[in-house]
Amino acid sequence: MRKLIKILLKDKTIYIALLLAITIAFLSLVNLRGKLTFHFSYADKVQHLIAYFSLTIIWLLAFIKRKKTVIVLGCILYGIVMEFLQSYLTNYRTFEFMDMIANTSGVLLGLFFFNRIEKKLMNMLNSL
Repeated sequence: MRKLIKILLKDKTIYIALLLAITIAFLSLVNLRGKLTFHFSYADKVQHLIAYFSLTIIWLLAFIKRKKTVIVLGCILYGIVMEFLQSYLTNYRTFEFMDMIANTSGVLLGLFFFNRIEKKLMNMLNSL
């Protein structure tokens, strides 16, 4: 099972990371009003948090031996840029500061989680 995981992750994680970044851009810029609705307060903020948590984890995995600071700052910047693009490229989406806070919170939570599992993950990958 470990060998399978290593083979699946080797050099393919970057494609997953790019696909996720493109998916987030698509979902951020397309009119989804009424199509994906959840019925609780701040549901969209939770969606932002989960999206950027996932984005951070996958980019950290894709560049596991690189400096995490660059990746984390890149994910935060990506979230900020997406918010500005929503207000400039669409007339059905707006810039929301709280979305940027949710995006950044997701990135930081992703970094925290990654730091907790990084040693175990590295040991697993090195033992294969």
